[in-house]
Amino acid sequence: MRRSALPSLLVLVVLLLGWEAACRFIPIREFILPSPSAIWAQSYAVWPNLLRHTLATLGTVMWGFLASVAISLPLAMVIAASPAISAAIYPLLVVTQSIPKVALAPILIVALGANELPRVIVTFLVAFFPLVVGTVAGLLATPPELIELGRSCRASKLQELTRIRLPFAVPFVFGGLKVAAALAVVGAVVAEFVGADAGLGYLIQTSMAFFKTPLAFGAVLVLAAMGIVLFQVVSLAEKLLFPWSSGADQPPPGM
Repeated sequence: MRRSALPSLLVLVVLLLGWEAACRFIPIREFILPSPSAIWAQSYAVWPNLLRHTLATLGTVMWGFLASVAISLPLAMVIAASPAISAAIYPLLVVTQSIPKVALAPILIVALGANELPRVIVTFLVAFFPLVVGTVAGLLATPPELIELGRSCRASKLQELTRIRLPFAVPFVFGGLKVAAALAVVGAVVAEFVGADAGLGYLIQTSMAFFKTPLAFGAVLVLAAMGIVLFQVVSLAEKLLFPWSSGADQPPPGM
């Protein structure tokens, strides 16, 4: 265990102990604020059902996240390659981000049916924007002198992109990926609130309808853990695939 994680773990333990003590010594009704022990007991009692809903949400999150990666990265390259295309596409991206996804989800469900596709689309719409913005910023942040050097060596546009711009954009890309991974969880839950028969968002709604607040809290904690795990997986992939990207003293390969 890394020592840098110890302060966070200590704070978490203190918060949980304080939460448990407050629920035991202050007369707070369980359906308003359940104690951590009550959340654990009720969640563990139905763990197969909780696992089924977790896997359903995780599937939606992964499909939406992978779609955002597959579409955002090529789109960012096109935007960075041409100011004219950037001026044409960027306002549309801002419009898609400005539309509340809670308002868009029912429209997609009516148009596409109550299946997995509308939920994946909502997840994609929530996750893709920070990835596009981060990648474009990274591609355009390449030092101008390196671009001029590449052009003086008669580097093609493709070589300029793959050997100069992309290596410098890697930290920006993974910064966007980390944000997109966390937001994908939010997008999946938003879609499940509107229309789903499985998933943690659906479980939260049904639990609160029957005043099973501890189970709803358990689902929320699972969602939080899912977002943290996905964030750490992206961080680990960055360290394994591009160990130089987080070190200021280590230049990109080929430089």
